Amino acid sequence: MTEERSKRRLRICLVGPAYPYRGGISHYNTTLAKELSKRHEVHIVNYSRLYPEFLFPGKTQLDESESAFSYPSRRIIDSVNPFTWVYAGFYLAHLKPDVTIFQWWHPYFAPALSKIGMILKFLRRGKNIFICHNVVPHERSPVDRMLSRIAFTAAHAFLVQSTEDRENLLRMKRGALVGYHPLPIFDFFRKGELTQEEARRRIGFEGDRPLLLFFGYIRAYKGLRHLIEAMKLIVRDLDARLLVVGEFYEESEPYFSLVSELVLGDRIRFVDRYVDNDEVEAFFIASDLVVLPYITATQSGIVQIAFSFDRPVVVTDVGGLPEVVSEGKTGFVVPAGNPNRIADAVVRFFREGWAERMGPCFPAEKERFSWGSLAETLGDLIARVRGGDAR
Repeated sequence: MTEERSKRRLRICLVGPAYPYRGGISHYNTTLAKELSKRHEVHIVNYSRLYPEFLFPGKTQLDESESAFSYPSRRIIDSVNPFTWVYAGFYLAHLKPDVTIFQWWHPYFAPALSKIGMILKFLRRGKNIFICHNVVPHERSPVDRMLSRIAFTAAHAFLVQSTEDRENLLRMKRGALVGYHPLPIFDFFRKGELTQEEARRRIGFEGDRPLLLFFGYIRAYKGLRHLIEAMKLIVRDLDARLLVVGEFYEESEPYFSLVSELVLGDRIRFVDRYVDNDEVEAFFIASDLVVLPYITATQSGIVQIAFSFDRPVVVTDVGGLPEVVSEGKTGFVVPAGNPNRIADAVVRFFREGWAERMGPCFPAEKERFSWGSLAETLGDLIARVRGGDAR
């Protein structure tokens, strides 16, 4: 990017969920808006309805935290009302953006985003960039690729956050202009200097036993079953405990039955709910090691939350997870679907004192995941697409 282009103030519109919606995409969109607004004029066009209630597996879609993480937005997109898609398209066109950035994570939103994007394209109102959190969803249906292709016709360029997603995208849209940047650090949950002892007391966990953390909503692709099976092996060598914190997005009974079958009732504690922003810090600081036993993934905000608290991780070798975890520096990477290898990594972490070895590595490792670095990558992509390099 030339110096002249990098200094120019742009009008940038972000299309995606933001407060009052909860969750990682909302937090990402908000943090990106705050970062870009340091240099540019930034507007968020938000949803008035994200999912119909019957399609949402959780208890609420809204952020009920006492300290909301927010940025001003215009809530005008109803995901099931085509009239609002047209209105949003013309509203954005009226703003005359230099670039519009769409948050893309599920083909359900393809009709709305393709309509909005095509209006902007037709009226020649800047360029459209899709930030892909998942090019295709974890739990797929036969129409996903068709819907994704429809939406992607509205894009001039894309930003992906894993090489797997780059490959998925280029298979669907050959010759696309694609930028890459790993998922940035989710550091907005860190509030102060909470000690591990204080954090454990706050969450009701006393003592200095090794504490593992599985965090985030629970679905089959996240592989929690394999971690529970690994715990049966771990407790043979360690007096460890596992904290499972997250809302079930599927039936919980099979997990509880497995815990009972393996006689792990006193070793595993479930916190079956969405955790408000104010509570996140205590769970991560209380833990020693965060485990992501995923069966499939593109990337995960959980890793980046763990890193923000200098907490090492054990992850599986799926999607972009190995791209962000430096072996022996910020964690270990193990084969997916293998409880024995998960258990080996956890036992090794505690027995060989890896917490002390990994701790000093986090400041340097986190540099490559900064929001400023993401903004620079986006700036380069915007300069390329506005310079006519997009296909």
